[in-house]
Amino acid sequence: MTNLPQQFLDEMKEILGQEFDNFLKSYDDPKTTGLRLNTMKMSKKELLDLDLFQLTDIPWSKEGFYYDESIDRPGKNPLHESGAYYLQEPSAMSVVPKLDVQEGDKVLDLCAAPGGKSTYILSKLNNTGLLISNEINPTRIKALGENLERFGAKNCIITNTDSSNLKKVFTGYFDKIVIDAPCSGQGMFRKDEVAIKDWSYSKVLECQSIQKEIIRDGFRMLKKDGILVYSTCTFAKEENEYVIEEFINEFEDADLIEMHRLWPHQVKGEGHFVAKIRKSSDEECYTKKVKTKSLNKELKDYREFEKKFLNVDIKGDFYLKGENLYLLPDNCPDTKKLKVLRNGLHLGILKKNRFEPSHALSHYLKIDDAKYVENLKIDDTKALEYLKGNTLNTNQSRGWVLVTIEGIPLGWGKESNGILKNHYPKGLRINYT
Repeated sequence: MTNLPQQFLDEMKEILGQEFDNFLKSYDDPKTTGLRLNTMKMSKKELLDLDLFQLTDIPWSKEGFYYDESIDRPGKNPLHESGAYYLQEPSAMSVVPKLDVQEGDKVLDLCAAPGGKSTYILSKLNNTGLLISNEINPTRIKALGENLERFGAKNCIITNTDSSNLKKVFTGYFDKIVIDAPCSGQGMFRKDEVAIKDWSYSKVLECQSIQKEIIRDGFRMLKKDGILVYSTCTFAKEENEYVIEEFINEFEDADLIEMHRLWPHQVKGEGHFVAKIRKSSDEECYTKKVKTKSLNKELKDYREFEKKFLNVDIKGDFYLKGENLYLLPDNCPDTKKLKVLRNGLHLGILKKNRFEPSHALSHYLKIDDAKYVENLKIDDTKALEYLKGNTLNTNQSRGWVLVTIEGIPLGWGKESNGILKNHYPKGLRINYT
């Protein structure tokens, strides 16, 4: 690529030395593409048995696979809409495994959109613990919300604020924190011409200033022995090693466990920087559990829906915001001082004398949780018709029906007189070509 910025090339030559020519040659290779399995919905064997794509393992992610974009289009497959997997650049899959997320952990994804790290964390938590998924940019948070909803977890709160405000609420609270920091995006050069045009050294310095602030705030939100993983998709030392070295020198209780890079000429990926840090001091935590009020009267119509159409009795703390009913994460923290997009699992809407289930509830449920199911096969044209928003002929009258693909929920339909009326959200409907 002859249009790479000269200042970038000079810096890479200085860093890489004799490897620079191989690095430069990697820009003539096609970009790498990957998908990551959602283990809450499908096993590796189940995915491979479908024999849909020519998948090969990604060595640093046991849930990750390479696919060939010139042959396969997994983003155009109904399984993608079910949340069975997430499309993610392979190098980016190296970050979350470094967190060593355990079930029950309280985790913060500080710069979360569009949701690659957050969805990975949710599959590791397996509906236990808590994930705070934060994004400061209000225009990017819509995609984050859609991706998290598709993954079907109940234990996630989506916030829209900056690290300083989060720190006021969550000092000393989290077991694990990931900071995929906003960066100058040099790792995007091979797959995005716009990233090349937008790059400048002044942008590197601007990003560095933001990164230094974010990592300091993030570290304050860790418990003792908590782990913070800092990552970028850029190659500039100013945004990587220099940020970490300055931070480690400033904070005596910050222990650098490891720091490494993935280079596009050394691995099959676009490149990434990752640093793992442990906190050795204690930080007093003042985070309070949210106070909830009893909603027995308000829950009457929901419980009636549950009795008629579900095989599960959903328990926990319920929260009503207007007509919208939510199931809060267990031991949910009080977030009233923050701008919150979604507080737990959106169950649905309480309308006059009836309950209408949400798309999020359909993705949270398993096939056996619903009394009535319309299970479609991957090669069934009905699956595409459903995702387009069309009605389906079923010859039954069962009321609310969970529509699934290969046993994984896609959404709701309401069935009457042999016609399944489509309740797939209008904003998500897709016309595959």
